[in-house]
Amino acid sequence: MEHFERLIRMYDAAPIHNFYEGIKLSVEKNKARIDLEMKDDRYFHAGMSTHGSVYFKLLDDAAYFACQSMILDNFIVTTAFNTQLLRPILGGKIYAEGVMEFESAQMFSATSKLFDEKGRLCGTGHGQFLKSKVPLDAVKGY
Repeated sequence: MEHFERLIRMYDAAPIHNFYEGIKLSVEKNKARIDLEMKDDRYFHAGMSTHGSVYFKLLDDAAYFACQSMILDNFIVTTAFNTQLLRPILGGKIYAEGVMEFESAQMFSATSKLFDEKGRLCGTGHGQFLKSKVPLDAVKGY
């Protein structure tokens, strides 16, 4: 449980979250969820729907932390991530859920799904993650 709380502190300490105001991580064994309320159009492209980079961020983060939830010693890094944008998101509260599906000594993989505030599936992702040499204790916020 303490590991999960430390992962949330680490997530909150990431400088990118100065842009993603109010983004929230929740973690449990093999699973993670990212919540974001889009209160303004900062996340939109010129066509006034959510930019694909937001889909990627939430999907990658959910998959990443599903894997990191099981790794207590070292920080992991994303080595590959495949994103599918299935439906436009026009604002509101969105969330992504990730589940770890594979682990070996150094490599991990997870899938994730992104939903709009009506619970409709809007995107999916699949990522591979590699254990780095950086100890978790050395990471800001952890």
